[in-house]
Amino acid sequence: MSAQHAEKIEETKVEKHARNASSTQAVLDVMARLRDPQRGCPWDIEQNFATIAPYTIEEAYEVADAIERADMPALKEELGDLLFQVAFHARMAEEQGAFDFADVAQALADKMIERHPHVFAEAGDGRTAAQQTVAWETLKAEKRAAKGAPSLLHDVPMALPALMRAEKLTKRAARINFDWPTPNEVLAKLDEELAELKDAQASGDQDHIAEEMGDILFVMANLARKLKVDPEEALRRANAKFTRRFQYIEAKLAEQSRTGPQPLDDMEALWLEAKAAERK
Repeated sequence: MSAQHAEKIEETKVEKHARNASSTQAVLDVMARLRDPQRGCPWDIEQNFATIAPYTIEEAYEVADAIERADMPALKEELGDLLFQVAFHARMAEEQGAFDFADVAQALADKMIERHPHVFAEAGDGRTAAQQTVAWETLKAEKRAAKGAPSLLHDVPMALPALMRAEKLTKRAARINFDWPTPNEVLAKLDEELAELKDAQASGDQDHIAEEMGDILFVMANLARKLKVDPEEALRRANAKFTRRFQYIEAKLAEQSRTGPQPLDDMEALWLEAKAAERK
């Protein structure tokens, strides 16, 4: 590489760094103005961490949706919306004198460097991806122990979707061998829970029915983990499949000028048509 070429690359890096810094500051300036007690937006001013948290979760899902659809323009927009949520929380924390956006960013950089010694050490330690995953989990466990966490399950976030949290709870418990050896034992447990649901249904006790239904969903999340399947992703795919096939039924009924409730047999036949069309 020529000296001139190297200089050009370095100049490009500097320009990009400046652009990133300027854009980030623009977001923080907008956020500060929105929260300004005299000149800000009344809605933004009255928000707090608790009221904003649902929007943060929603934006994360919208990012996942854009990725699922491979829609890059939408992904850019949704990542911006998610970044705005980070800026919102950081601004509220800054107003309380707790921390600011720069503290959040620096803490993230420090954590990533600490957890990737194979990358940032002067001479990497030669870890494979699998070894790094083990090392990462070990380090997190040490951090939890240092904080005096009362339980291995203590920091599995309550706000996670229930299916995802169930998978994470069983994964965490498996670290001390509280786990079935193979998926077959989980399948046997599923049969047991299904039988208990039938008994609860026969009793007519709605609370008991709900409890047994929850047990089945929990076992299903555990089974997904044992089969190395992401339960949230599997359910999203099932939702997408159902949507496609149901919309096929709607389109076919519309072609026949049929509206409102229809005979189940007719709709089942159209469902099978949609299923067959997907397999061609």
